[in-house]
Amino acid sequence: MSDNMTFPGDKIASIEEYEAGYNTFDDGDMVRAATIGEKIIDKNSRIANIKHPKNLSVPKPGDIIIGTVAAVMSSMIAVTIDYINDKPNSSKIECVCGTRNIRRKNIALVNDIAKLKIVSHINGTIHANMDDSNLGILFTKCRKCGGKVVPMRDAIKCTECSWIDERKLSSDFGKSDFVQVRE
Repeated sequence: MSDNMTFPGDKIASIEEYEAGYNTFDDGDMVRAATIGEKIIDKNSRIANIKHPKNLSVPKPGDIIIGTVAAVMSSMIAVTIDYINDKPNSSKIECVCGTRNIRRKNIALVNDIAKLKIVSHINGTIHANMDDSNLGILFTKCRKCGGKVVPMRDAIKCTECSWIDERKLSSDFGKSDFVQVRE
């Protein structure tokens, strides 16, 4: 194996020397690899990158992602990233989104489709939020019967069993074109 090969979490450089680039992250002390690949250090721009053979996509702070809610906990949700800035992503990496500051009983359910904004990479974890009005749940179903729901002010109502429930809905909720189809 080459000296330039890295595994996720491997130390690449100190943050005093280089900035985190493509497929890397800053853990507060070191620049580390986010994926398996070849280490590429650009001494002119002072950026450390990892070249992955399959070009794995790791979202950067500021990117908008669309993904499937994988887990719901008391103060956060975990989301499997399916799209980064409207481009399909097959790496199946996850991010976490804190929900403590959102005043709703049910922010999301497992298998809901959510739109989030990436805010940081801390300790190898991708953090996101849904603070803007265009961020939140894009698609969900009734928690009681699994039927179709429609938005109702700041809640949703099932068209089959009339169950009313809360979600943190995106302003794009109910629109079927929230992702651009490849042409």
